[in-house]
Amino acid sequence: MSEPEIGILMLGMLVILIMLGFPIAFTLIAMGIGFGYFAIGDIIFPLLVQRAYGVMSNDVLIAVPLFLFMGYMVERANILDRLFGSLQLAARGMPASLAVASLITCALFATATGIVGAVVTLMGLLALPAMLNAGYDKRLSSGVICAGGCLGILIPPSIMLILYGAMAGVSVVRLYAAALIPGLLLAGLYIVYVMGRAMFNPQVAPKLPPEKLNVPAKEVYWGLLTSFVPLFALIMSVLGAILFGLATPHEAAGIGALGAMVLAMAYRQMTWARLKEAVFLTARTSAMVCWLFVGSWIFSSVFSLLDGHTLIEHWISGLSLTPLQFLLLAQLMIFLLGWPLEWTEIIIIFVPIFLPLLHMFGIDPLFFGVLVALNIQTSFLTPPMAMSAFYLKGIAPKGIQLGDIFIGIAPFLLLVFVAMFILYLVPGTVFWLPGVLYN
Repeated sequence: MSEPEIGILMLGMLVILIMLGFPIAFTLIAMGIGFGYFAIGDIIFPLLVQRAYGVMSNDVLIAVPLFLFMGYMVERANILDRLFGSLQLAARGMPASLAVASLITCALFATATGIVGAVVTLMGLLALPAMLNAGYDKRLSSGVICAGGCLGILIPPSIMLILYGAMAGVSVVRLYAAALIPGLLLAGLYIVYVMGRAMFNPQVAPKLPPEKLNVPAKEVYWGLLTSFVPLFALIMSVLGAILFGLATPHEAAGIGALGAMVLAMAYRQMTWARLKEAVFLTARTSAMVCWLFVGSWIFSSVFSLLDGHTLIEHWISGLSLTPLQFLLLAQLMIFLLGWPLEWTEIIIIFVPIFLPLLHMFGIDPLFFGVLVALNIQTSFLTPPMAMSAFYLKGIAPKGIQLGDIFIGIAPFLLLVFVAMFILYLVPGTVFWLPGVLYN
């Protein structure tokens, strides 16, 4: 068996072991060391040390624990109920006002936290009962919560984009600028869909009763001022500092972490127990991300030494694909990988396989990264690993079955493909803002 064939065998065994439930990071390390020792001998051990040190000294990754801490502190500031209440009042005259308020709340809260499970769970406890009590269709309500909770994967400041930037050697600042418009586009498509469906079929999203519509404007403005404005200002200060070059991503993440603590104190939610829990969760998640990176670099280094990439490149080049066909093939494979795997596994293990092929087809890694971030939404929405559906099912009322949630998710899944199609047709959606800011 030749070395490239050994590399493909290593990749296949990795997928099997992950699907059997073995820990991803340590499986990557074990496979890299095992096959590396078989192929290149003792040199694999110095390589392990060098790669581990290289990952831990990567400045880009400093932003990960800081953004995570910001998210956990915002989550524990208990402002979600205030935010949803104020947006519900502000959108009260719109069709499907509760669904629109839920999507805007999800987008804003997902952007602030970047933690899909937390957003879906909290919104499921808060907004789902409100929509069901108002007579909303249970499938539409479930789809709104699941799809809205995933927006933080795409809309900056996104942890996924930081990881992709570190893997691909692409500026995180430019990635944030490139992903902003597509993220808002996807959120806008969701809102247009629920409003349009309510207009054509009012039974799925009945109008609010008159007593809830006749709310003084002063009350609405005060609710927005005390809930929406502080969180929006925190997000914009962090994102603006990054996009306009006032701070690096990890410096802006530090500002965001401090701002989240100030926000928690302003709402009188800062306690020692909550602070300790946020620090613990940040340390645990950051350790997971760092070990994934160590394992990924070791695995990909051995895979490259075995010329596994060469075999894949020869296979791809033998297909005589155009750049568009290659993009479609790559995105199809990532979509299919999202069925059994989570987004971290896709980004850490499989996206690096595609990266060396981009130059062959003249594809900008920036454009590819935004497409991947958009495509990754589907890994949370498609069975059998549709984690957002399982998060919601865990806290949903008994009348909502998993099948109802999947049916409710389906139209939003279709809208993800619509957004990707728009990006294919209009690449300026990705390149316009980075071009304006960093020409």
